[in-house]
This record gives sequence, structure tokens and C-alpha cells, in this order.
Amino acid sequence: MTHALNIVWNPSEGIDLGFFMIRYYSLMFVIAFGLGWFLMKKIFERENESIDKLDSLFVWTVLATLIGARLGHVLFYDWEYFRNHLLEIFLPFKLEPEFQFTGFQGLASHGAAIAIIIAMYYYSKMILKRPLLWILDRVVIPVASGAIFVRIGNFMNSEIIGNETNSAFGIRFLHDQFSKNEVVSKTGIADPKQAYTAIATDPKFADLLAQVPAKHPTQLYEAFCYIFVFAILFFLYWKTNARLKSGYLFGLFLVLLFVVRFIVEFVKESQGGFESTLGYFSTGQWLSIPFIIIGLFFIIRAQRNPLSAS
Repeated sequence: MTHALNIVWNPSEGIDLGFFMIRYYSLMFVIAFGLGWFLMKKIFERENESIDKLDSLFVWTVLATLIGARLGHVLFYDWEYFRNHLLEIFLPFKLEPEFQFTGFQGLASHGAAIAIIIAMYYYSKMILKRPLLWILDRVVIPVASGAIFVRIGNFMNSEIIGNETNSAFGIRFLHDQFSKNEVVSKTGIADPKQAYTAIATDPKFADLLAQVPAKHPTQLYEAFCYIFVFAILFFLYWKTNARLKSGYLFGLFLVLLFVVRFIVEFVKESQGGFESTLGYFSTGQWLSIPFIIIGLFFIIRAQRNPLSAS
């Protein structure tokens, strides 16, 4: 039987500057959006499009991503809770049973995808003055690169992890197994950071470490696959005439990204939602199927139509 590498994942919360903590998850979003701006700048320059329109594209994309991802989580995965806690949808803390700062826990990529498409519709009509598919065929390139860093951020946060495994890929997510309150209670160490480190390194707490199972690092699986999604779209845009096939790159993005998501979901822990009602697949898989079908439609449509500018 193959066994896990026995890696115990006990990351710090971020980069401590003394007066300010740069959390890794937030840093990954900054990198994602920063790289996205740079890629779109190169694309706009190639297309002789005004760089002045890039700033508004950046703002629209950031807002659509964050708002769409948040609403996607609320509506698709946890509506039963949020329907009774509406204020918590856009507040970074819980009000019941007691006040607790949580940050924005829960962002769904499917919601982000829907919101970005809607935002690009208004951006294309009001600012860019080009067809919707023109901007969608190009914005999916930085979106694909951003997906890589978002999943790395999930890994740093020990969230969206996989099922237990004995495979060589298994990682023991210490923060997933024990909350901060639990780790303090079980170790008797007041500082959660020191308590986590003690479980990971001190033989005295070997019994607690033994309770942490190895699980699939599904965030890394997705991040690794998204590298290839980005590379394929990047190559096709810059090295072939694919950009002239209206809707082709957009459709290919939907198919590649959500096929990856669909496959990885087979080894991912349940995120909740409506999967218990529909059965067969997880909520993430059910949500991915429409995107894959839509993507195939645009790929076939683009291949059948003669080459023309989007």
C-alpha cells in the first residue's frame, strides 16, 4: 500500500510586518489581479486599444470577482444559513452566537464566473464599444492565471481540501483538523500559533498529531492544472489566429477550467450546497456542467463560422 509523504501543513497566517499582517490569501489575490492587469495591458497594446480603458476594466473585474464569488457561495452553498443572517453576507464577522471576526470565508468560483461575464457585458457596451465576445476572448487569459494564485491562497488557508487518502500526495492539514480554540484547549498553550507548532513538532503531542489524517491537496491539484489552462490560452492568443475566431478562446476557457474543476471534485471534501438533493455529483460538479456545455457551444460555433474579428 502506498502511504502519504506525512507532510504536516502548518503555515503562518501571513507576513508579519509588526504593524501589519499581510495575509497570504490576500497577497495571492493582489498577485492575481496585478498579473491580470499586466497581461491585459499587453493585449490592449497589441490590439491598438486605448490603455485609458484598462483602469476601468480592472475595477469592473475586481468588483465582479469579489461580489460574484461571495454571492455564489451564499446562494449555491450556504443559503440556509445566510437567509437568516443577511448582514453577514457582506460583513467580515459573525454576529451570533457572539461577535467574531471571520474575514470573508466562502468564495465560489462559479459565482465569480457569472459575475465577470455580466460585468464584461456592461463594460463592452458602455466603455469598450466592442462586441462582448471580443473582451471575453481576451479577459479569460488573465482570469485563468488568477485562478492559479487563488487556489494557492486556498492552500495557504488550509481550506477547500480533499478527502482522506493513503496516496503519496496526502498532506496533513493541521489547521483543518483543529480550530484555534480547539488547539489552545487541547494543548494548554494560550498562543494558537505556538500551539499548532507544538502539535507539529513536539513528541509530547504525538497523540494529537496522530488524529490529523492525510488528505488530498485539491487546491494544488487545481492550481497545477490551471497552469496548463493558462498556457494553452496564452499560446493560442499570441501564436495562432485563434483570437480571430469569435468566442473560441472564451469557450475553450470554460471547457478546460470547469472540466478540471469537475474532475478534482471527485476527491474533494463536500462543500455543502444542493448535492444531497440532486445526488450523483457534488454541488461544484453540478454547477460546472452548464459552463462546460456553454463552452462547447462557443467552440463549435467559432469553428463553423469563418474567421472574423470578434
